[in-house]
Amino acid sequence: MIGHSVHTAPEASSPVRQPRTDDGSWRMAAPVLVLLAGWLAMFGPSYYSLSQTIWSSDEQGHGPIILGVSFWLLYQKRMAFAALPRRSMLLLPGMLMFVGVVACAVGRSQSIWMLEIGAQILVLSSLLLFYFGFAGVKLAWFPLLFMIFMIPWPGDWVSVVTSPLKSAVSAVASNMLYQLGYPVGRSGVILTVGPYQLLVADACAGLNSMFTLEALGLLYMNIMRYTSVARNACLALLIVPISFTANVVRVMILVLVTYHFGDAAGQGFVHGFAGMVLFTVALLLILGVDKLVGLFVPAERSP
Repeated sequence: MIGHSVHTAPEASSPVRQPRTDDGSWRMAAPVLVLLAGWLAMFGPSYYSLSQTIWSSDEQGHGPIILGVSFWLLYQKRMAFAALPRRSMLLLPGMLMFVGVVACAVGRSQSIWMLEIGAQILVLSSLLLFYFGFAGVKLAWFPLLFMIFMIPWPGDWVSVVTSPLKSAVSAVASNMLYQLGYPVGRSGVILTVGPYQLLVADACAGLNSMFTLEALGLLYMNIMRYTSVARNACLALLIVPISFTANVVRVMILVLVTYHFGDAAGQGFVHGFAGMVLFTVALLLILGVDKLVGLFVPAERSP
């Protein structure tokens, strides 16, 4: 018996449909873009008004820096926010949002910067509570705290604190220069050096300057991530005398420049450059004090 082999034609292979690799990132980005658009619609006019008024002054020039750093800190925590479970709340976020919207509306209509700009902290806290619950507010506690330093406080409040600060800075600066042999005299916050008179303004030794340097110190502490409560408390308290010392150095530099190079030099580029000197001196003092405190309190940092 002769067998016959049967050859069957191979079946045509059907194309395999690949699964979609869409990770839904656009679905995550869409709500963020909507929230940013709403935020700009609510506070964009406030930022524009500030840029045309007090943000252009020496006293409140730190405002946009504080705002930018606050949002940068929030952006750095984006992965931590994404990992949080969704535990939405309604009542408390709704109340905070209502108070924030009312504060912003009243502040804008009555030209009360404290209410108008302070409202953004309430609104941001409301959004965090709504999407993430108390865990979201806990994660963003430092950016929320940092935003306080950009709030323009009422002029009467600032004047009450600023006047003794300016007098103290003027007294210390004039005494130190006098001990160095310079012909310096003082009448209140007016310093006389040679043929020149200098008024120690709010920007040089006022409360806003102290707020700016305090914000710088707190930002340094946040970046270092010390877990020791004692070390953080020491640094937070010592930032106050550090800020005072930096202001004294700034005033002394302006007096010396005016005495040696004339009034035009003291009020020109060097006056603005003295502001950079202020931050440089403050940062160096913070670093030095941190090293000194580290001799007594160990530097334990969180990951």
